[in-house]
Amino acid sequence: MSILTQHQNRLLTAYSNFPLGHYVSLIIVRKTQSEALFRTEGAGEDLSKEFVRAGEQDATILQRVVITKRKQTAVERRTGRELLRDNGLLYAKDERSGVCALNRNNACERCIDCMLYGYAVGGGGAQKSRVITDDAFSLLGAGVVAAKRTGNALYDNSTMRDPETGTPSQAIYEEPYVKPETHFLEIETLKDVTLGEWVYAMGNVLRSTRYGAVSSRQGRIKNALAGVVFSNCEIFSNLELTQRVYDLLKAKDPELNFPLRDSDVLDATAAATRSLMARVASADPLILGLEDAARLQRAIVGVYRDPERVAALLRATERGYATDRKAAEAAHADVVRLLEAAGEAGDDDE
Repeated sequence: MSILTQHQNRLLTAYSNFPLGHYVSLIIVRKTQSEALFRTEGAGEDLSKEFVRAGEQDATILQRVVITKRKQTAVERRTGRELLRDNGLLYAKDERSGVCALNRNNACERCIDCMLYGYAVGGGGAQKSRVITDDAFSLLGAGVVAAKRTGNALYDNSTMRDPETGTPSQAIYEEPYVKPETHFLEIETLKDVTLGEWVYAMGNVLRSTRYGAVSSRQGRIKNALAGVVFSNCEIFSNLELTQRVYDLLKAKDPELNFPLRDSDVLDATAAATRSLMARVASADPLILGLEDAARLQRAIVGVYRDPERVAALLRATERGYATDRKAAEAAHADVVRLLEAAGEAGDDDE
């Protein structure tokens, strides 16, 4: 059985208009692989930062860099929409509307993106997002992971003087940035999703690579799963997780030299997840650790290797929105079959 279908009983077999309390929390470690810029205002503004306690045991006040919630899901949503557009699975709501697009007030109200990430149409319908996020905090303080760089804008002659008038340029600026190999922790919670939607959302996370401002030249990030939690309520917060991981890392290495080792961060995140779940009032929670998380990542890679399988999977997931219960359950069976086939193909490759 594929790791992707092994826990399908924890997910919905068909979309429901009513909340049922099926939560899947993706524990994500985001690591910058280039300089990055995370801010909420326009050019010239500083990085988004917040003063919080360093850990639960270490009560030192620490300023951390923040990736705001929308700066995360907006990227992943666009990644998914690229895939839907490439497979002809974005639609026009009616003859007067253009094809479904973000920030155009013309949501089609039927594609996977609309149904999963939500939409709001002025004077029309609305769908609340079933992807719940929060601000992601840097593990280490802003004083360690952030810096500033002075830049300038050269003329065509590669100098700061206008080649025609000789006037010196005033375009000298100072830009803050987050250093490469900075770790951020994020819990992305999926509520009442089907099997196909779960795979789609995980694919969006693992396939997204550019976050923050000026992402065409910086903002490269690698996302890794450190665990998955199935529950019937929302679990602990990003801040709680960050503080617990900080305490665990600090106990192992009081210096906490930058940059941190990936393996240390992943191990501490998995351990923190297990210990923090003891506080969560969920019935029969299921925690998938590092080994299963790695298997999930490999399985997602295997699914996306075959474009025809991906297209069929997306179509089957979309059919799960059918109002006819039997049709939706038949679509779920198709999703299971496709994912099982992907798992068998992956086993053959190994």
